[in-house]
Amino acid sequence: MATTTNPTPALKSQSKSEKYVMTFMNIVVLILSAGLISWISYDTFRRTNFLENHAYMTFQYWVCMVFILDFFIGLYYADKKWSYFKRRFWFLILSIPVLNIVNYLNIHLSADALFFVRFIPLARGALALAIVVSYVSSNAVSSLFASYITIMLFIAYFCSLIFYQREAGVNPDVNSYWTALWWTMMNLSTVGCSISPVTVAGKIVAVVLPISGMIIFPLFTVYLTDYVQRSFKKNQTTPTDSSANQS
Repeated sequence: MATTTNPTPALKSQSKSEKYVMTFMNIVVLILSAGLISWISYDTFRRTNFLENHAYMTFQYWVCMVFILDFFIGLYYADKKWSYFKRRFWFLILSIPVLNIVNYLNIHLSADALFFVRFIPLARGALALAIVVSYVSSNAVSSLFASYITIMLFIAYFCSLIFYQREAGVNPDVNSYWTALWWTMMNLSTVGCSISPVTVAGKIVAVVLPISGMIIFPLFTVYLTDYVQRSFKKNQTTPTDSSANQS
C-alpha cells in the first residue's frame, strides 16, 4: 500500500524557523538602536566631534549593515515580496550609512546638516520599535496609538539632543540639557516657550516639533473615544451574560 507524505509538518517547521529568525533580528535591531542612542547621547553631552571618532563611525557603519540585512531577510520570508518592498522601502533608505559615505567621499556639508544626517539610522530604529510595540497591542486603535506614542517619544528625545548640541554655548537661554528638553516638550505640545532658537538647526527643530505635535496629539482623542466605547459595550454585555447564566 502506497503511503503519502504529509507536507504540513514541513510547512509548520518552516513557519516556526521564520518566526525565530524574524524575532531574533527584531531584538538585534532594537539592541543596536539602543546602542546608537546611548553613543550619540554620550557624544552630545561631552561635545565630541563624531566625525573624528573612528570607533563611533565604525559602529554606525556595521549597525547600518545589520539594518540592511534585516530588510532583505524580511523580504526573503515575505509571501508578497513586491508588496513588502513597497511597504518597507523607507526602512531600506534609512538603513544606508549616509554619514560614512559622506565621510569617505569627503563631501563637505555644514555642521548642522551633518548632525541631522547622524540621526538617520536612529529613525530606522524608531520605526522598528514602533512596529514591535504595535504587535503587543490589543486592537487596531491601540496599536496605532502605541506606535505613534513611541515615535513621538523618539522625536522629542532626538530634537532635544539636536537643540542642546547646536544651541548650548551659542544661545544664552540654553544653559543645560534639561532646558533643551523642557523647550522641546513645550514646542511639541504646541504651547511654545520664551526661548527662541538662534541657530539654523534650532530653527528647523522649532518648526518640526509643533507639526509633529499637531499630527500626533489628536490620536489621544481617537484612543480615548475608542476606549470609552469599548468599556461601554463591555458594561452593556456583562449583565446580559450573567442573567443568561442564572437562567
